Amino acid sequence: MSDSDLRPGSDAEWADLLRQLGQQANVQPRPFFYARVHARLAAKQAQATAWLPAWMRRPAYAALLGALVLAVSGDGPAQRAGTQATDYSGYHLSQPMQLAPHRL
Repeated sequence: MSDSDLRPGSDAEWADLLRQLGQQANVQPRPFFYARVHARLAAKQAQATAWLPAWMRRPAYAALLGALVLAVSGDGPAQRAGTQATDYSGYHLSQPMQLAPHRL
């Protein structure tokens, strides 16, 4: 719970602190402070993204590349269906192959 009962004069201390802060002069940053901050942030950003190619920094290109890799990888269902059609495990050379009747 609140411990305001332990310090009865805390409101007066806060009021005194706020009064002291209000009496301080209005401080301004040094000249060109924001320009230096902006230049430093831009340099860090360029340094962090330099290892990626420019086209990979756009999410659409990265998603397209991922879809292309998955499409070309050959791990899809079309590859598994093709292996079933060429499965000759039940056929032996010693057994004659039965031919289907010829229809005209």
